[in-house]
Formats: sequence, structure tokens, C-alpha cells
Amino acid sequence: MAEVKITGLHKRYGAFHAVRGIDLDIRDGQFTVLVGPSGCGKSTLLRTIAGLEEISEGTIEIGGEVVNDFRPRDRDVAMVFQDYALYPHMSVAKNIGFGLKARKMPKPEVEVRVAEAARMLGITPLLGRFPRQLSGGQRQRVAIGRAIVRNPRIFLFDEPLSNLDAQLRDEMRGEIKRLHQDIATTMIYVTHDQIEAMTLADRIVLMRDGLIEQQGAPLELFEHPASTFVAGFLGSPRMSFLPGTLALDAGAAAIRLADALLPLARGRGLKGVADGQQVLLGLRPEHVTRAHTATPEQGTFRYEATIDLLQPTGSRSYATFRLAGAPVMAELQAHDVSRPGEKLAIDINMNRASIFDATTERAI
Repeated sequence: MAEVKITGLHKRYGAFHAVRGIDLDIRDGQFTVLVGPSGCGKSTLLRTIAGLEEISEGTIEIGGEVVNDFRPRDRDVAMVFQDYALYPHMSVAKNIGFGLKARKMPKPEVEVRVAEAARMLGITPLLGRFPRQLSGGQRQRVAIGRAIVRNPRIFLFDEPLSNLDAQLRDEMRGEIKRLHQDIATTMIYVTHDQIEAMTLADRIVLMRDGLIEQQGAPLELFEHPASTFVAGFLGSPRMSFLPGTLALDAGAAAIRLADALLPLARGRGLKGVADGQQVLLGLRPEHVTRAHTATPEQGTFRYEATIDLLQPTGSRSYATFRLAGAPVMAELQAHDVSRPGEKLAIDINMNRASIFDATTERAI
């Protein structure tokens, strides 16, 4: 069993407080992604789990055992770094098996483990090559293979794809996802890339300034962000934010913008709010689309928009227009609009809209 339980974890570097009282439970076999902007503390947190950084305060448990004082090699974790860390004078096979040989494992068993890891990663034909003869993606597979052969309780990944080009990153995301499905081992993965987080994770832990801003299933964070920071960080293109005020009347609610009133669905469950409260309305491009019916459906606000900017991406186009003076992005089919300046009936799905307090920037 490889549950990870972190309680009250702090990490300080002198006066700098890198990780500030983190509490986190990771289930056995779960793929957890620590994501956030540079400097948020995600890599530091990962390194404390690995034992590469001493913690300033708190506890780390692996499999129910406190490991604060364990050396990295005694925690039974394997870490994959972004720089591969391969030995240039060794073949792929020897690189993968090096850690096992250092632990005095019998040569026949090392060979079996190396062969199995190579098979899983599709690099068997590369076993006799040297790192200088490999592409970036192949080198990363070798680095992952070196972790696999150890059969650890936990895999730790520290931005392993950041040095690869876009196409290779796409391929390697699929490889890592498939690896987790095959071996069902606990994995903790650090990235600043929200696409990697959404693609790979069973559970996302979004960090900011050494704290956990929100954690949960990827779709939960995407559909129900706890703050404007979460809403803006996850999703590409990012969410549009429009300043407005709440209008409450006999159980009905709406968002009043400078030149529009956008009704909210009854029973939305707004609590602790007041009429006239300053808010931010959050709209994702996926929820702002071309109108395809004669009249708006329930929960939809229709708006006659003038397209300011058009960004084609193949089968879809992202169109920017202004609503109450603020830019809003819509996701359209490629044939919906052909050039900027066109007018288009736009439907805004208010059932999927997010609402945040304008002062605290927290969801309401």
C-alpha cells in the first residue's frame, strides 16, 4: 500500500516560506498532479516527499509510516526529472539497470526487469544505443524505464516533459497515462502546464504561494472553480471575466452589467449574497456559442455580437466580442463566422457560468 499523507507541512529557506502548512491525502494507486505557476511550491513539496529536501515542520507518511527521518533511498520512491540524468558512457540497458546493479541485485534479475520495462515503453530496439543517439522523447522513456525497474511504491515526476517540443509532449503524456493504467502505482506529478494536469490527473492539486488553492477531480475544478485564480489558470483559452452586480428580486437572481441583465437559473443556490453586491461573471468559451434556435433555450442569454477578433484553429474558431465593454471569447464552428466585423447571434449558457465576489475573488 502506498497512500501518502501530508500533515501541516512547512518548508522555509531562511526568511522565505516556500510551503505553508500543506495538508494532503493521496490514495494508493492515485495519479495526483501538483500544478501551479512558477514559484508556487509544487516542486519543493515533491522534493520533500522524495526526501531530497528536509521539512521545516509537519509530517510525511508513506504507507502509514512516518518517513520524516528516512533517507531518500529508504522511502521506496523513484523520481523522474526533467533533465533525464542519463549516463552518457552507458548504453540504454545499462542506464535503466544501473540502480539495480548498485543495489547488488543479481544480473539475471536485472536483465529481466530491464527487458520488461523496455517492452512496456516500446524501447526494446534501443537497448544497445547510447544517450547521444536518442531523441528527447526516447531519452525521457529511458529515464522513466530506470524508475520502473525499481518497482517503487511511488513514482515522482518533476516536470518531466518541459524540455520536449509540443508533439513529443503529446506523445509522452499518452505514454505516462498508459503506464499508470498498466501498473496502477501511486504517481505524483509536478507541472506548470494545465493541459498536462487536466489530461493526466485523477486528482489535481492547484497550488499558489505555497498553499493549496483547490484540489479535486479535473472536471470538478474546471466546472466549479473556487476562485478567479483557479478559473483563470485552468482552461485554454482562459475564462472571460465581466464585472457586474447581483440583482435579487423575490427569489429571482440576475447579473447586471453596464448595458445588459443576464438572468440566473432559479435554484442556483446563491447563499450569503446581497442585492447590489459587486461580482465577477466568469464565462468559458465553451459556454458561449453561436445561436442555433429561433428563441433562446431556458437558462440562455442571447446577445447580438460584433466580432472583433477571430482566431481559427481548424474545425473551430475562437471569436472575441465585447459585452458591456469587456472582452468575451466564444467557441464557434469554423464556418460560423468568416471575418472580424461580422454580427452574430451569440448564446451564453448562464447555467454553466461562474460567479465570484469582486472583492475576495472567491466563488459564490
